[in-house]
Amino acid sequence: METTNWRKKKTSNCIIFTLVYLIWLSLLKHFVFYYLYRAKNIRMLNLSKSVVAVILGGGAGSRLYPLTASRSKPAVPIAGKYRLVDIPISNCMNSNINRMFVLTQFNSASLNKHIKNTYHFSAFSTGFVDILAAEQTPDNPGWFQGTADAVRQSLRHISTLEYEYILILSGDQLYQMDFTDMLQAHKKNNADISIATIPVNDRDAPEFGVMKTNEESLITSFIEKPSKDILADWISDTGAHMQKQGKHYLASMGIYIFNKAVLNELLKDKHPAATDFGKEIIPNSIIDYKVSSYQYNGYWTDIGNIYSFFEANLELTADLPLFNLFDNTNAIFTRARMLPPAKISGTTLEQTLIAEGSIIHASRLDKCVVGIRARIGHGTTVNNSYIMGNDYYETLEQMAEHRKNNSPLMGIGERCFIKDAIIDKNCRIGNDVRIQGGKHLANVDHELYTAKEGIVVVKKGAVLPNGFSI
Repeated sequence: METTNWRKKKTSNCIIFTLVYLIWLSLLKHFVFYYLYRAKNIRMLNLSKSVVAVILGGGAGSRLYPLTASRSKPAVPIAGKYRLVDIPISNCMNSNINRMFVLTQFNSASLNKHIKNTYHFSAFSTGFVDILAAEQTPDNPGWFQGTADAVRQSLRHISTLEYEYILILSGDQLYQMDFTDMLQAHKKNNADISIATIPVNDRDAPEFGVMKTNEESLITSFIEKPSKDILADWISDTGAHMQKQGKHYLASMGIYIFNKAVLNELLKDKHPAATDFGKEIIPNSIIDYKVSSYQYNGYWTDIGNIYSFFEANLELTADLPLFNLFDNTNAIFTRARMLPPAKISGTTLEQTLIAEGSIIHASRLDKCVVGIRARIGHGTTVNNSYIMGNDYYETLEQMAEHRKNNSPLMGIGERCFIKDAIIDKNCRIGNDVRIQGGKHLANVDHELYTAKEGIVVVKKGAVLPNGFSI
């Protein structure tokens, strides 16, 4: 009897002990989770309070002409529904950097409108995306003369905020990057300036500012666009994986972190006449300051000309594109348009992105990006092209009037063939139009289109009559 009672008591004690242990384990788990969650929130909150981002609107964008004929580079539509400026802004927002200035000068109306209509933060948030346009003042009657001069002239507006670091970005690049990691590396290295760098091969190196680093990732020398005959002197340790790909050189991505005091000293005191970061400020800072390299090994491309813009867009149609629009953790934000779903009828689609609001009756679309509100008529074939779409729909009455006058409707007509082309917004392309880009085409600037490196760019708002051929 005593043995039975002892066994029952022992079993009961074991059950109680197990329950207590499980409760303790659960409490510990919740405590750790809460601690990590709170620590992350505090870290993100500190980041949003300590960093201000400045996005450079760029110059006249002549290499992207005619896409920049009536808009600035950051306002150029990309991937059918975004603008280039959405990329750096989204990267900042995904990194919890929510205080941003966009510096503009050339053809800025479209960019200003997009930012005004897109980026609205909560009334209880300190976040903003503000536009700082070039302005003439009593002490500075000139416009922005370069990247460094643009930031210098804007400091009187930026310096009213409290911040420790200023993040300087370009408005015409395509990439997805967590700036939190770059800032942590900046702090860890106790750097005055950090430059985001990317490994490149010997074909691309002459197009960039190239640097060499020591074992502590500090930049020891810098050269702007080195010639191929001296590249051997600029080889860096980019890591085994990058070296296997032939990428032995560290190129500047045009992304900088400056300590607040350092930037003010460089722009106002030491180099008050310098106009460019890459050509003047950075090379002259290496001796007197700790300039660190933050090597980025992800996808990045500079949208500097028509060819790179064309390739970057069409690359998005791949099964697994290098720039991932479908990444939940790196969303690309843009204007929320209240558009209907795309409507497609009788069309064969192959590797094609189609934005909302499109009406497509084409015969075939192959490796295409089709933008918002695009309209493509029956029997049309489009191959290897970017159709930007339209800013508005024509009414039924307007369409009837155009048909009555035998003039093209908004969009692309029937029985057309389009290959290796960019169709800018609001174009009217008639029936039986043939546009065939390729290396056989000479570079030319026509009233209705421009041909560059085998790519035909139909200008914004152009009207191509029935039977027109390029």
